[in-house]
Amino acid sequence: MSERANASVIPFNVDHETEEGVLAGAPAESQAQNLSQNPGERLHMAEAVRMAEAIVFASAEPVSEKQLAARLPDGISIAAAMAELQQIYARRGVNLVRVGDAWAFRTAGDLAFLMSRDTVQQRKLSRAALEVLAIIAYHQPVTRAEIEDIRGVETSKGTLDTLMETEWVKMRGRRRTPGRPVTYGTT
Repeated sequence: MSERANASVIPFNVDHETEEGVLAGAPAESQAQNLSQNPGERLHMAEAVRMAEAIVFASAEPVSEKQLAARLPDGISIAAAMAELQQIYARRGVNLVRVGDAWAFRTAGDLAFLMSRDTVQQRKLSRAALEVLAIIAYHQPVTRAEIEDIRGVETSKGTLDTLMETEWVKMRGRRRTPGRPVTYGTT
């Protein structure tokens, strides 16, 4: 069993209390509820919490309580299971949050700065690169010599390298002519 699954099981031992006089690992709000439940009910609830966690985690969209009720065992309080799961995730990097009438995992608010996207600055293609790209698209597969014949000027290696770097053009193979020139085509 994984640590994550073990984290959802609340230990229960009346004989061994901690220094504060509360059960080790049990949230203060749920102690009275846990003491009133028999061990079988607690294990049943812990398993339901694990199941709810798996359902919400695997879903791309927020999961409604109605959807959870349809998948969890009968007799489980969805509100209690989700409240317990919410407490488990309260101090973690992801939190279980209510989105309208549904539940979803979201990045903890204090860690949102880590999720900022690094924007890639787009480079503009030169006029020569646009001409070469148009020629390749129209005449593909085409060799560098054929591109130069069509354009009427010499094509620098940097122009083709830029187009291949941006993955708009790739090498398609070699011609079966003397010198075996590389042919280019669009992606």
